[in-house]
Amino acid sequence: MNQIDRAPIEDTHFGAITVRLSGQDRLEVDGESIPRVTLERDPAAEADPQIAIGTRDPAHLTLRVDGAQAGLLPAKGRLTRKSYRVDVEYDGASYRLVPDSVPSSRLTRDGTHLGDFSSDGDETVIAEWREDRELRPADAAIGYALAAAFGTGAQPMWMMIADGVSSALP
Repeated sequence: MNQIDRAPIEDTHFGAITVRLSGQDRLEVDGESIPRVTLERDPAAEADPQIAIGTRDPAHLTLRVDGAQAGLLPAKGRLTRKSYRVDVEYDGASYRLVPDSVPSSRLTRDGTHLGDFSSDGDETVIAEWREDRELRPADAAIGYALAAAFGTGAQPMWMMIADGVSSALP
């Protein structure tokens, strides 16, 4: 698959950041002020067309931050917003990206809210950082990668149930 060079995203704290998706097999995030992140799906694993990286199964995904493998645990993505969370363990920190509204997800490090990300699960990612937090370059690298690979936001459970009921009615 041919890759189109996209203009970098201008992050308010970390400058130019580039997000590249190569089909549903590989995602790469890099920039001058952040560590390079790669997320790869095992090409033998069946790809789900609803997920940019193709799967939420951690057995088929490998995440590397600055060349070091990081722990990655995406939840299954079922009824609740929390079921769409993605957890990462890297450099002694616990990161979580979890939907907190229909369009966006909150990024936390060790439980501290760092910022909000919006993405449809593509190379366009918007980050809104909390001004009162000490931010690390890895925060941006991981946040951009997770938002692009898994998308952001989710409907509240009551809305999903109402949609299910209304679609079942004649």
